[in-house]
Amino acid sequence: MDNWPKTAKISYKRWRNSQQWGDADFVGQTDEDQGTDAEICTTVSNFDAEATQSSSAYGSNKPEETFTVDDALEVIGFGKFQWKISFLTGLSWVADAMEMMILSILGPQLHCEWRLPSYKVALITSVVFIGMGISSPIWGNVADKYGRKVGLQVCMCWTLYYGLLSAFAPAYGWLLFLRGLVGFGIGGAPQSVTLYSEFLPMKARGICIMLIAAFWAIGAVFEVLLALMVMPDLGWRWLLGLSTVPLAIFVCFCFWLPESPRFDVLSGRREKAMATLTRIAKENGKTLPQGRLIAYNQNERGRFKDLFAPQYWKTTLLLWFIWFSNAFSYYGIILLTTELFQAGDLCAMTQGAKIEPDCSLECRYLTSADYKDLLWTTLAEFPGFLVVLLLVDYIGRKKSMALCFLMFSLCILPLYACIGRIALTIFIFIARALISGGYQVVFVYTPEVFPTENRALAMGTSSAMARLGALITPFVAQVLLRTSVYLTLSVYCSCSLLAGVASWLLPIETLGRNLQESSLDQETAGQTTSTTRESDNTTGSADQ
Repeated sequence: MDNWPKTAKISYKRWRNSQQWGDADFVGQTDEDQGTDAEICTTVSNFDAEATQSSSAYGSNKPEETFTVDDALEVIGFGKFQWKISFLTGLSWVADAMEMMILSILGPQLHCEWRLPSYKVALITSVVFIGMGISSPIWGNVADKYGRKVGLQVCMCWTLYYGLLSAFAPAYGWLLFLRGLVGFGIGGAPQSVTLYSEFLPMKARGICIMLIAAFWAIGAVFEVLLALMVMPDLGWRWLLGLSTVPLAIFVCFCFWLPESPRFDVLSGRREKAMATLTRIAKENGKTLPQGRLIAYNQNERGRFKDLFAPQYWKTTLLLWFIWFSNAFSYYGIILLTTELFQAGDLCAMTQGAKIEPDCSLECRYLTSADYKDLLWTTLAEFPGFLVVLLLVDYIGRKKSMALCFLMFSLCILPLYACIGRIALTIFIFIARALISGGYQVVFVYTPEVFPTENRALAMGTSSAMARLGALITPFVAQVLLRTSVYLTLSVYCSCSLLAGVASWLLPIETLGRNLQESSLDQETAGQTTSTTRESDNTTGSADQ
């Protein structure tokens, strides 16, 4: 028996709508062909040489029991550990939201204090997004090659350091430079979603990532409240400094964060992954499955070309445009809020009056009433989050995104008319709720659709496209608006409509779909599926 050949391990994959697949081979098909998953098929793989061992006194060989990270997380479920990591990764979202929200407050203040023209005010916002756009793919590559925890810790420490320094900027040039470096650090914040998603069981993933996105809303609201209390008496420097408090708390407690077990498994570090899973199971009061954890060894991780593999290229391009449109519209509506509130009379604006004062150096500080209206529109993050939370696991990710974009464009239309301040606040409130909800869904969808080997890079490049949209939007919301209100609104309306169409055209619906470790999983599954079906058909014919 010692000379018997080594048997291969058998694992199982689930595919949905088994009738839709024919007998044709699955390998090499595009991402339209991979969108569903619930039919059981057998996948044979040779991950380890020790697939069999003697397990009885009678000398008979039985396959050793094995399990995957997915199996372990499903057994462990959502518990105490996940709540802890929710709050910790949520702090990075609070910090990210505060650094973004501060841009709509800092611009009007410096326009007055430093007598800046409008294009220099827009540059203060844009330089942050330039830094984020450059760094997002870099942080994604770091997270795919060296670990999610490493990438997240470094980027948060970087942001904290330069965020504090920017509060002491002596002149406009220094402020631009330091805020650009802050943006470079914030570019890694989306990796918190990558890390968080890889600790979640399948059924809880959609709702949990949506819940973590609620921390963004908390951060945005907290920043407006902080500005309301700090700006009148202490000024913008204190606001910049105090806005780094959530970052400081995260840096102090990030030592508790474990590395993603999915990343460890893909890196061939099975013992480390087992230690992490054992820790999670202990904290949740559960027991791991019996057997040995299957370990992959994928050395080529975080390769840009893999995003354009035959099964992913269409998804990649569509998602890049969706991320771009989301950020363009989201930050656009935030900046439009302060600009329109500052202008005061929307009727005069829509009839052709200029928002820019006769002298470009004249200014108007934000008042307490402006901050309160800004707070009301910022609170729109919460109803948007609640609506999408109900939809994302009911109608799916794709339809939820498409619906949010369509409704956002409809809420922009009333702004073409001559409406008062109360109506303006209401429509901006609804529009912001919808676009923030759509933004949260795309954060759920992106890590679900890409495999572990390039998930962080996919998040990073998608985030870079979002930063490109955010980089452009100040010149529309703060510069083009002073030329034509109608043209500005048309740009945002058209962009959101196109993004809704792109969401509808996404080839893969990830609702109820397991996270994949490698793109090879699908190829192996496809080969075995066709082989299994041919075997079943042959057996059926023989029975007849």
